[in-house]
Amino acid sequence: MKLPPYLKKGDKVAITCPAKKLSELPIDAINLLESWGLEVVLGKTVHGAHHQFSGTDAERAADLQQFLDDKSIKAIFAARGGYGTIRIIDELDFSSLAKQPKWIVGFSDITVLHAHLQAQLNLCSMHAQMPLTIPDGSSESLQSLHAALFGETLSYSYESQTQGRNGVGIGELIGGNLAIMRALSGSVSEPNYRGKILFLEDVGEYYYAVDRLLWALKRSGKLAEIAGLIIGGFTGLEDNEPPFGESVADMVLALTAEYSYPIAFDFPAGHLADNRALILGKHVTLEVTNTHTHLQF
Repeated sequence: MKLPPYLKKGDKVAITCPAKKLSELPIDAINLLESWGLEVVLGKTVHGAHHQFSGTDAERAADLQQFLDDKSIKAIFAARGGYGTIRIIDELDFSSLAKQPKWIVGFSDITVLHAHLQAQLNLCSMHAQMPLTIPDGSSESLQSLHAALFGETLSYSYESQTQGRNGVGIGELIGGNLAIMRALSGSVSEPNYRGKILFLEDVGEYYYAVDRLLWALKRSGKLAEIAGLIIGGFTGLEDNEPPFGESVADMVLALTAEYSYPIAFDFPAGHLADNRALILGKHVTLEVTNTHTHLQF
């Protein structure tokens, strides 16, 4: 996949809200980006509100569109997720972005944009901390965002608390939010899963709903096609009475038992303070052993 140019000091970047509205200006994020030598431009939707959204569908689409078309903007940060990007994705014109690639940065609901760019433009993008989450982000996650944006070496090694499946997988990294990936199924925004390393995370779902989403991936053949699976944060999950009785790891291992690719759990990415930057679309090597997981870009 095509890689947008990495940033350098003096570059101009934009913050826009393609989904839910902000409750206040992302001052910490602006200060951080400026401390990295970047010039920050704010979209109208940073101040906007329409019900729970940062503006009407038309307003949010127009705000993002202007930054997609503006040649002086080298990266676009989604201020936050929430819900709403899927409502505007088909109204956006990506022809300027295809001619002059730039980084699209965000996670959660922004998975809609990431997947669409991979499916339609063959373009890499960045799953990472957003302006809303930067104040609570770990120093490691913010350092990884800087490294990813400025083209520094990016690799992760950690000791997992959950036993995965040992092995080595090589391929382009795809994925993001599980519910969003499923919502894109059958649409023009659905990426090709074959031979890819799939990353998944989610927040606030019921255990049974996570199980259903994973079963949908299984039944559609997606889990049979991939070359490796990375499970990030599944946070704030809710349960029923009586309890569902299986952890996310239990579900994943049961549904993939017939496959041989490596599976990593507890990856530090998702709705977590330690949400490390991932370059989606980039070629990676995933290595899982009894005690450690290593991901090399």
